[in-house]
Amino acid sequence: MMEAVRLTASFKLKGLIPSSLFLTYKLILQELLDYAHAKEITSFNRLKSDKYRDLRARYPNLPSHYIYTACQMACAVYRSFRKLRRRKEAGVDKPIFKKDVIMLDDHVFSIDLETWEASIATENGRIKFKLLHGTYHEKFREMRIGQAWLIKKNNEYYLNAVFRRDVEPRAFNGKTLAVDVNENNVAFGTEEEIVVRKTGERAIRVAYFLKRRKLQSKPRLNEKPIMAKYRGREERRISTIYHRLANEVVKMAEKRGCSAIILENLKNIRKRSERPRELNGRMNRWGFRKLQTTIEYKAKLAGLNVIYVKAEGTSSLCPRCRVRLSPSGYRLMKCPKCGLDEDRDVIAVRNLLQMHVPSSTVQGEGPPMKKEEGRPSVTEVTLGQNGSA
Repeated sequence: MMEAVRLTASFKLKGLIPSSLFLTYKLILQELLDYAHAKEITSFNRLKSDKYRDLRARYPNLPSHYIYTACQMACAVYRSFRKLRRRKEAGVDKPIFKKDVIMLDDHVFSIDLETWEASIATENGRIKFKLLHGTYHEKFREMRIGQAWLIKKNNEYYLNAVFRRDVEPRAFNGKTLAVDVNENNVAFGTEEEIVVRKTGERAIRVAYFLKRRKLQSKPRLNEKPIMAKYRGREERRISTIYHRLANEVVKMAEKRGCSAIILENLKNIRKRSERPRELNGRMNRWGFRKLQTTIEYKAKLAGLNVIYVKAEGTSSLCPRCRVRLSPSGYRLMKCPKCGLDEDRDVIAVRNLLQMHVPSSTVQGEGPPMKKEEGRPSVTEVTLGQNGSA
C-alpha cells in the first residue's frame, strides 16, 4: 500500500506583489473568522455555502479560489482557537488573524522547477516571479506539488509550497533500528551496533539564549535585527546537525537491512513539574520533535516504516531482566540483579530494539517485549560545531 510523504519547500520570490492582495485577503479572512465564531462553524462546506456568494459579489476582480482558500484557513484557525479556549489558553475573546499570509491552491499559482519560475494570479492578472533556490530544492523536481502559502515578511516575499511523493513502505522483516533522542546526544543502532552521537546542542542553545538575554537587557535601536540574526544562526546550526544525524540514521537502517525505525513518543515531556527553573528553560529550547520529524520524513522517503512507542522505562529498566536500574556514575546505570553496567542511552536503545513491531502498532502505544539476542557493539562519536563528525 502506497504512503504519501509531504514536504514543504520555501522559495524566496524575486519581484513585487500588489499590497492590495494581502490587504483584501486579510479582510476576507477576518470576516470569515468573525462569522465562523458567531455561528460556531467549523465545517468548510457550510462556511463556503453561507459566505461564498456574498464575498464573490463584493470582490468580483479577485480570483474565486482565493475565497475558497480563505474559507479553509478560517475553519482551521477557528478550530485551533476552540481547542485553545477549551484549555483556557486562548488569551483573547475571538480569533484574530494578523499575519500577511495567503493560502494558494493549484488554480491560482503554478511552479516550473525547470526554469525556476512561479506564476501567481492576482486581481490584475497573473504575475511571474523568479524563484531564488538552493541545492536542497533539487529533490522536489521528482515530486508533485499541492497547496502553497504566500508570505510577506520584512517587505520580502516567500512561497512555501507543499510537495508530495507516494512511497511503498517495506514489508516488516523483524529487523529494526531504534533511536533515543536526548538534549545533548542521540543514540541509535541495531542489534549488531549502537552509535552514540554527542551533538553539542545544549551548548549551542544556551550560548544563543545568553546572547539574546544580554541584548534584551540593554535596549538598542537595532536590537530586533540583531535578535533575528542570532535566531537565524542558531536554527541553521541546529538544523544542519539534525539533517546529518537523520541521514546517518537512515543510512545505517538501510545498511543493516532494517524495515522499521522506532522512535519514542515524547509528547508532554515539557509539561512535567518539579523541575528547576533552569532545566525547564533548557527543555523548552530543546528541539526533539524537529529532529524526530526530520528522521521520520527521510525514513519514509527511503521506504522505511516509522513507529512511535512509549518512552516510559526505556532508560531505567534492565534490558536483560526487566528490573529497575540504579545510578552508577555519570550517565551510567547498573542492574542490582544481573550486574549490567552501561550508559543509560545505550540501555534505552537496547530496550527499544526488544520491542515487537506489529503492523497494527499506533503512535504512543508500546508493543510487548521479546527476548534479547546478544549484545551490540557501542561506538561513541562527537559531532563538531558545524555538525560534521
